[in-house]
Amino acid sequence: MKMSNGIPVSLSLKPTLEAENIGPDEAPDKKRILAISFYALLVSVVVCIAARFLVFLIEFFTGLFYYGRLSGAHEGPAGNTLGAWAILVPVAGGLIVGLMAYYGSKAIRGHGIPEAMEQILTNQSRIRPSIIYLKPLSAAISIGTGGPFGAEGPIIATGGAFGSAVGQLLKISDQERKVLLTAGAAAGMSAIFGSPLAAIFLAIELLLFEFSPRSIIPVSLSCIVGAAGHHLLFGNEPVFAMHDAGIISSPALAGYCAIGVAMGLLSAGVTKAVYFIEDLFEKIPFHWAWWPAIGGVAVGIAGYFDPRTLGVGYNNITDVLAGNMTLRLLLSLCIIKFVSWAIALGSGTSGGTLAPLLTIGGAAGALLGLAMRSWLPHCEVSVSLSALMGMSAMFAGSSRALITSIVFALETTSCTTALLPLIGACTASYFVSFFMMKNTIMTEKIARRGVRTPQSYEPDVLEKTNAADAMKWIEEEVLFSSENTIGEIMQWQKTHADFDRPYFIVTTPAGEFLGIVETAGLFQKHDPRTEIGHLLSPGGAFADAGMSLRTVAGIMAREKRYVMPVMSAQEGRHVTGIISAQEIIAVYDDERKSHQRKEKHLSFRRGTLKILLRGQKMISLIRTKNADRKPQDH
Repeated sequence: MKMSNGIPVSLSLKPTLEAENIGPDEAPDKKRILAISFYALLVSVVVCIAARFLVFLIEFFTGLFYYGRLSGAHEGPAGNTLGAWAILVPVAGGLIVGLMAYYGSKAIRGHGIPEAMEQILTNQSRIRPSIIYLKPLSAAISIGTGGPFGAEGPIIATGGAFGSAVGQLLKISDQERKVLLTAGAAAGMSAIFGSPLAAIFLAIELLLFEFSPRSIIPVSLSCIVGAAGHHLLFGNEPVFAMHDAGIISSPALAGYCAIGVAMGLLSAGVTKAVYFIEDLFEKIPFHWAWWPAIGGVAVGIAGYFDPRTLGVGYNNITDVLAGNMTLRLLLSLCIIKFVSWAIALGSGTSGGTLAPLLTIGGAAGALLGLAMRSWLPHCEVSVSLSALMGMSAMFAGSSRALITSIVFALETTSCTTALLPLIGACTASYFVSFFMMKNTIMTEKIARRGVRTPQSYEPDVLEKTNAADAMKWIEEEVLFSSENTIGEIMQWQKTHADFDRPYFIVTTPAGEFLGIVETAGLFQKHDPRTEIGHLLSPGGAFADAGMSLRTVAGIMAREKRYVMPVMSAQEGRHVTGIISAQEIIAVYDDERKSHQRKEKHLSFRRGTLKILLRGQKMISLIRTKNADRKPQDH
């Protein structure tokens, strides 16, 4: 009953693959990429305008609450003359934000980036459109009334919400919507800081969790537009301009790496402290809508003792990097700013994390640089570079966005000679943070809700494995002709009691694949005289031997099949093997074992013995030749 090998009727499977609507192996749809890139460009243009409007709103509310004037002039809250009354300004801002969250959307509370991550991972990148206006408005009120946050977190959340809203209006896939969300978020960061490359890496490390043409092209274009918008709307100068660092000596490099280690420890402590305060607020016997006002009390008191801790504080970062701050101011920014920010953020108000982390890390790095210059005068560290190392290493340790931290420092300061110490300090901080913390300041909140974030960007083992390498050869399977009847198959099965496979492969009399028939209920439901070919649906799905296993798994999922026949171009439509879920699981298992397998391929002892044996042979050969020459000499 089994079919023997037939004569191939086609030298190529291309026509058959096209007929079965099976495209090239994971070929990117370039038309779709072009369309999504166009939408991403439109999103980024709007986000640039939103970034400038957000900064205007912050300045407007700062002028309104601290100076009593309706103006968008740039003037921070540090110069206010309200005295002790200034303590109530952040309380009023917190009260307004709490009411906006209660009556508007609870989603405006929090950092910005973690919320975007959560929507990507759990909600198919769908964010409520109301966040587009509620988040920037609430953040502007929070920061304008003294909240110790930066504008980057809110604009990242706003840009992501706008990209998501556009994606929900269009007929696109969840993956494409994720790209638009990320493009809006990254464009927002690029528009605020003028750092397109850092924004691209932020998107990869914290939002996309992938690196592929379908995502990186639209996001990169959005970041370019965001940077162009920054230059047009905010100016061409670096946000935190620094003088050139000059040549970095080896002792100085060691000192900067030591600062990175210290920042890794500090970032772990800061992260734990922020979420410890959040847990304390959960125990307060008041509705969460009142929490931002309670946090505003701490912000107001901190601002009363040191007004520089209020508001965005980008000028604080510039002054710290200049290396001309006094010890008292550095301690104030490092301690009081941290307490103010941690309590405000823990209260659930609308704010962000990046600018406060940069301020605290920069001040801590400068303090460590001063200590090194005092205790180790020959270490040759610079206070300015120490601040830069602390700033970027704090970001790297807290978020574990390693490449983003390095590139961000370079782009926002234009201090390109600091590349090597930045790599050392950020890597050291990342190393310490990795071993001390399970989650980061960006992922701890959503991890508590049961959301898992990817921690590695390894290539898919199914993508690098061909179907031919994973399939079972056809000798292990059973082929039946479409002309065989059910009765004949029943008779054959009686003589093969060990046959336990739940399916048959059905071919034409010439051996060409037609389809697969499941054995479950086959003999009870049909007349024994029925030919098995009559039970097949037209167009049986199959896989090409050169396809990746990931593509094969996709076809199996689409066709709802747990087994898939494999053909090769050389055999035409003749089945050469079969792939089931067991083969796919086996590939994953082999990959897992290869990561865990510990083998020794080189042996020093064995190599030494081989060298000694070869040496002895060479010596023996030389002695033999010398012995042969002696008689000739006489």
